[in-house]
Amino acid sequence: MSDTEQLKQQLVDCIRMLERSDIIDYNGHVSARAGESRMYINIGSCQRSRLTTADICTIDFDGNVLEGNGKPPLEFHLHAGIYKSRPDVQAIVHAHPKWSTFLSLTGHSYLPVYAQGSLVYPMPVLDSPRSINNPEMAKRLADALGDRPAAMMKAHGAVTCGKNIIEAFVLANYLEENAYRQYMALQIGTPYALTDEEVTAAQGKLWTESLFNRTWDHFSAKLDDAR
Repeated sequence: MSDTEQLKQQLVDCIRMLERSDIIDYNGHVSARAGESRMYINIGSCQRSRLTTADICTIDFDGNVLEGNGKPPLEFHLHAGIYKSRPDVQAIVHAHPKWSTFLSLTGHSYLPVYAQGSLVYPMPVLDSPRSINNPEMAKRLADALGDRPAAMMKAHGAVTCGKNIIEAFVLANYLEENAYRQYMALQIGTPYALTDEEVTAAQGKLWTESLFNRTWDHFSAKLDDAR
């Protein structure tokens, strides 16, 4: 299998694992940078739960299909805008996960209540529920994201990015698990949020390639069992 095919397969596995985790449903998209001004991304009409590499297209940052069958999702601008502003980013996840969206729907700030969730804290929020389907909205999101690894969009969803697909995938899971724990704790009382010192310690300990790979392998094994 060529390096390109391996990257596309990893993209497929990422999306299918996100779908099994209820982070991506019939919407949502994941991309990987494919050289200068190009990306691999799932086509908008694909079934995320049955995705194959045939559902991955190659597009330029203007949305022109360079290779593949089908059209990119309408929000390809979201990916293009971040790639343009962040040369360090090699992969992006955009989804509409329910728990983190509940927080932005109600105006609750994302709090680091879970050690792994602290990796995306502090959490910037785009103060708009609009779809990121044009360059203007893409720039607004990229500006809100800044140099952070994740951002939420009010009453819309979330985005995570990383130096590779594994990193973007794992951060999406950490973000949503933290939001779930925060939401559930709010039903009982006031959640305990990690202190600045505790956040710094968690980030120093948990932001490692080996732990990202272990988290990926955990979900990958479940996907293998389902095949």
